[in-house]
Amino acid sequence: MTDNVLAEQVGYYRSRAGEYDATAYGDVAAARVRIARLVRAMAPHGRVLELACGTGMWTEALAREAGSVHAVDAAPEAIAIARERVREGEVAFEVADVFGFRAGPAYDVVFFSAWLSHVPQERFEEFWRLVRDSLAPGGRVLFVDEHVDEQPKEAFVGDEVVERRLTDGRTFRIVKRFIDPPALRDRLRGLGWECRIERDGNDWILGEARIGDGRRD
Repeated sequence: MTDNVLAEQVGYYRSRAGEYDATAYGDVAAARVRIARLVRAMAPHGRVLELACGTGMWTEALAREAGSVHAVDAAPEAIAIARERVREGEVAFEVADVFGFRAGPAYDVVFFSAWLSHVPQERFEEFWRLVRDSLAPGGRVLFVDEHVDEQPKEAFVGDEVVERRLTDGRTFRIVKRFIDPPALRDRLRGLGWECRIERDGNDWILGEARIGDGRRD
């Protein structure tokens, strides 16, 4: 079932690409200002790998701060929008499924926004192994997602599956696991990560993780 939902999730974001910014952010101009502020505060310097980059709203801000950005997403329709949006900085886009992506330990920062909540529980450890394997020694993981307080807005049809509707009426199932900061910190600690998480407003959480002294293979 998980594989089927993940395939449907990719189809959803491919179909949603053209309307994503307006439906996800509402006031896109205000969102860009907020995103730029948060990215500056997180200071993603050096070589950055952005997973699930979507339409490039965060890529645009990352490119201003980082030495280079390698931005990956499974939806070619979203990548096409991102290419048009991001006009400055050293940025390379790639269409690839996040779960199958392998880059090697080349990056100072791995970044993802609104992605961790779409990783099913059974793929959690696999995903963080991928992240670990992408980091250069001393690298950082930076992420942004939705706080668990936002959970009531979704229509759950399973333990971690919600139904989403596009403006044309089509419905899709996707994985959605809102972030409970203490629970996430504890789970990552069990995988050898040290993590700090803070909130920005009522809706978003910002996280930073590094491999701790008790790194587990």
